[in-house]
Amino acid sequence: MNYIWFFIILLSVIAAAYTGRINETVNAIWTGAQSAVEIALYLAGIMAFWLGIMKIAQKSGLVAFIAKLVTPFARLLFPDLKKDSPAIGDIAMNFSANAFGLSNAATPIGIKAMEELQKLNKDKNSASNDMCTLLAMNTAGFQLVPATVIAVLAACGAKNPSEIVLPTLLVTSFSFVFAIVIVKVLEKFSKPQIASSLKEDSDD
Repeated sequence: MNYIWFFIILLSVIAAAYTGRINETVNAIWTGAQSAVEIALYLAGIMAFWLGIMKIAQKSGLVAFIAKLVTPFARLLFPDLKKDSPAIGDIAMNFSANAFGLSNAATPIGIKAMEELQKLNKDKNSASNDMCTLLAMNTAGFQLVPATVIAVLAACGAKNPSEIVLPTLLVTSFSFVFAIVIVKVLEKFSKPQIASSLKEDSDD
């Protein structure tokens, strides 16, 4: 990828020199660099705010409450998980972080959830059905509030950056449902990879 970017930049400089527009190219470089710093500051601010909110939610017990609410849904999507598995709470928080557009915050939580699922995985060299489901959920990227996108739009001078909320909600909802349906259909063609002894009766 670095070679591709280098080639594009080199080609741009050559084209600018050939057409006599070196000054415009240099000005564009400085303007782009300034915009990049401004956008980075906007993103840092919005990420700091939401990460702080998530930390407060964790300390106040809201995280545990959300985990309890999501548990029935999580157990439906991840039938091989035990009722008291720590992965359920991680999955719930990963879903919540993605829903608020905090992909950077969701990544370490998602990795932790994957590690918990790997502990239950019977075949360590192959992803389990539950691991594939979690990956599909993250790839679909369901978002209630696209905080990162709103921050970028605000940094770029958009008059109404929040207008992206409804289209994003519709698109990510569709992609989320479609991803879950596809992964569950494909599960039917794979063998169970989690030891049956780890499963609990859903009534327990």
